[in-house]
Amino acid sequence: MPSTVPDTLDNWWCPMHSEYAFLGFSYEITACQSLGQLKKEFSDIRDNFNGRYVRLYGACDNPGFYDDVVDAAWEAGIGVHALIWFGFDGGNEWQARRDSLISALNSNPKAKFITRGVQFGSEPLFDNVLPHAELASQVLSAKSQLASVGIPVTVSELAFGYQERGGAQDVLNAIDFINIHMLPFFSSQATTGGDAWPLVQTDMNWFIQHGNGKKMYFDEATDISSESAYYTMLDSHCKDLKNAPGGGIGWFAHIYSEHQETGYGVYDSNGQLKFNFKPRTSC
Repeated sequence: MPSTVPDTLDNWWCPMHSEYAFLGFSYEITACQSLGQLKKEFSDIRDNFNGRYVRLYGACDNPGFYDDVVDAAWEAGIGVHALIWFGFDGGNEWQARRDSLISALNSNPKAKFITRGVQFGSEPLFDNVLPHAELASQVLSAKSQLASVGIPVTVSELAFGYQERGGAQDVLNAIDFINIHMLPFFSSQATTGGDAWPLVQTDMNWFIQHGNGKKMYFDEATDISSESAYYTMLDSHCKDLKNAPGGGIGWFAHIYSEHQETGYGVYDSNGQLKFNFKPRTSC
């Protein structure tokens, strides 16, 4: 990163239409990691996996935590997909998280140079957090509040979350890009991660048909029963993902470490890789 904060976002980001293949990891922040741990692990993602982003998952409600995320990402040279976390228990905590994040994005001078986008999530439609019209309204409001810092807004969601609400086209119309949970083990037709491409294609094609050509990311991709085979399969379809509308589809491995979500981590609880993991970042 430059030694001083730039004056403008002009020519700062690579265009979204150039992004595809492996992008980075979902990274759970429920533990409220220290600044030192964030720096260490963000740098690991950048240096050892060629990750371009971390996609935040969960929530840390400590004051100033997102400023630590920004500082760590700045030092590591990595971007962030930030998250307004609804959780799984209902309640209105997400509203304070929304306000806190939007405040940090507008007040921290580095934040707009680190934050590639803001997500409402995780799976607010599937989890019945808000009616889809209200969620669309929240997206539009956040877009308005972040327009001056040039940060786009999306929703982190399953295809089924949209489909069981008649497509929720108002949400798809409101978001700037499409963050897709690609979790084939939810399907009644699931077999193994290595054979999941037809299920991936089905959901991918649904978003192509209804997404108005918007950029797509698999922001939460995993298959808990066969992670390694699933990631190998996604990597083997790099050219298929590259040829998708919007300049291709990028994907995030869910999740960085077993310490963050048991059963899903690429690293085990002892800090060792559970399997060989070197997906391509281009093809």
